[in-house]
Amino acid sequence: MDTPFSLDKQTKGNKQLKFESCLHNREVVFVSSDPAFSVRSDGSVYVEQEVANLSEPVQFMVTARGLRDTRIWETTVKLAAAGHAPSIPLTQVGIEEMLSRAWDAQPRLIKFPRKHLRSSSSNSLRRQKRDWVIPPINVPENSRGPFPQMLVRIRSDQDVTVGIRYSITGAGADQPPSDIYSIDPVNGKMFVTKPLDREERASYHLRAHAVDMNGNQVENPIDLYIYVIDMNDNRPEFQNQVYNGSVDEGSKPGSSVMQVTAGDADDYTTANGMVRYRILSQTPHNPIPNMFTINSETGDIITVAAGLDRERVSQYTIIVQATDMEGNLNYGLSNTATALISITDINDNPPELTVKTFSGEVPENKVNVVVTNLTVVDRDQPHSVNWNAVYRIVSGDPSGHFTVRTNPVTNEGMLTVVKPVDFEMNRAFMLMVVVSNQAHLASGIQSSLQSTAGVTISVQDVNEPPVFPVNPKLIRFEEGVPAGTTLTVFSAQDPDHFIHQTVRYSKLSDPANWLRINRTNGQISTMALLDRESMYVKNNVYEATFLAFDNGAPQASGTGTLQIYLIDVNDNAPVLMPREGQVCERARPASRVNITASDADGDPNVGPFVFELPSFPASVRRNWTVSRLN
Repeated sequence: MDTPFSLDKQTKGNKQLKFESCLHNREVVFVSSDPAFSVRSDGSVYVEQEVANLSEPVQFMVTARGLRDTRIWETTVKLAAAGHAPSIPLTQVGIEEMLSRAWDAQPRLIKFPRKHLRSSSSNSLRRQKRDWVIPPINVPENSRGPFPQMLVRIRSDQDVTVGIRYSITGAGADQPPSDIYSIDPVNGKMFVTKPLDREERASYHLRAHAVDMNGNQVENPIDLYIYVIDMNDNRPEFQNQVYNGSVDEGSKPGSSVMQVTAGDADDYTTANGMVRYRILSQTPHNPIPNMFTINSETGDIITVAAGLDRERVSQYTIIVQATDMEGNLNYGLSNTATALISITDINDNPPELTVKTFSGEVPENKVNVVVTNLTVVDRDQPHSVNWNAVYRIVSGDPSGHFTVRTNPVTNEGMLTVVKPVDFEMNRAFMLMVVVSNQAHLASGIQSSLQSTAGVTISVQDVNEPPVFPVNPKLIRFEEGVPAGTTLTVFSAQDPDHFIHQTVRYSKLSDPANWLRINRTNGQISTMALLDRESMYVKNNVYEATFLAFDNGAPQASGTGTLQIYLIDVNDNAPVLMPREGQVCERARPASRVNITASDADGDPNVGPFVFELPSFPASVRRNWTVSRLN
């Protein structure tokens, strides 16, 4: 076990620590592995060299051996300069516990298991090996040597009568990693040849062999287990240098934020690998310097105080320290990492319209025109559901002429015309608009849920075109009325009631050129006979268009369509079909020609037709007859 204590920066010869023997008053010899320090027979530790430049804690091994006892004990002593760590005295109980837990060390003697003769039921003799358990060999890592350093001595009882040669096999000896352990083949002393690293390999399994000079095995191989004892030679290492976490603003104390994790390559079953965490600093200090705390064992960071406000501080930077030796700052090794804690926005700030009354104007008869922009302020996270504004018109627009769309970039409300407004019916509107967020306001926020403002809209009068009240206009007349006949008055009205303007008329389309219009009053009269059978008449209807225009600035005009339904009169005679035919004079029986008739008029002025021969010349009726087929 490690034995830490402080060391004043003084010259050699100053006694700082005394080991008290707990071997029941037996004489003890202490040996230090570091020549800069010595241990006297009474257990006092002395500085043998200058240590004025001691900047890092040092550690070395102290071996204890009784003069009349073959057992060996070792412990690790860690020294820190005074001011770096408080002095920790060793009590008699602490020394006894230290020695009871200490690992084996040189020069322990390991003998091969004995063999003896035993009678069998057949009165014959055979060898019997009694049970033998070889205690493991414990070697501290990072030993300073000198090397090779003796670990144990291997001995066979037969070396008294037979020349014995010793060898070791296994990983670390004759197998990779090779040449870590060696053995003197004559006296059986086993050595470690270099410093060991527990984090590279924590244990070795070797086998010791004993053969005679002819290479014959004289003992069964014995197993040697070597355990590398951990030293605190590795700092904790964070999995990340920068950790990112978040917590909602307004969170209560005890709310979980994030976890940081550091590992230590040293033995986690000992203090060397037991890591503890603490927070070194917090930036910024608002509203207090200690807004967070950390679980020293798990690395979980939680809130420790109320008052997190994203609108004041959006991110905190936390420096976290991980220290091994169960967090002992005097002789533990440390490392740091950065934790960035983002404060997540909640909807704790409702939107607020910047003024109580907005105003705008819109031309009549226009749609998709932005009347005015409603400006709003919201301190929550921009472009989030907590910031996005939603506008509603709650009064002043019963016919639905307006709507408010949200500008996704600026969050302003764009009051837009979606249905034309008429200056002659509404010269102004007074709307009431409310704004809220896309997300619900967070619970517990003492604030109005929405902001309200009035919007005054003036409607601009524009010069509207004259309008024909009935468009298209359908009238009925018999075809064949003479030229100059008045058919109707096709007049338009000017919607601009508040402006006195004159309306004039002109003809736009008259395919057959049958009509004229009075420029002043819109009276329609004929210039030619109306013929139902004309190619310009479709389904008995003749269609013409006319223009009405005012004298406004700029001038506005409107069109109207006049449809004349022509009533048929019997003004077309039937026509025989075919017009000509051929017969043979001497044909038997007599030849005949089938004839029919067509009439351009319509019902009831067509059919049934009556066919008869002319009375002149008289020879026609003598030579021909006409009879009805159907």
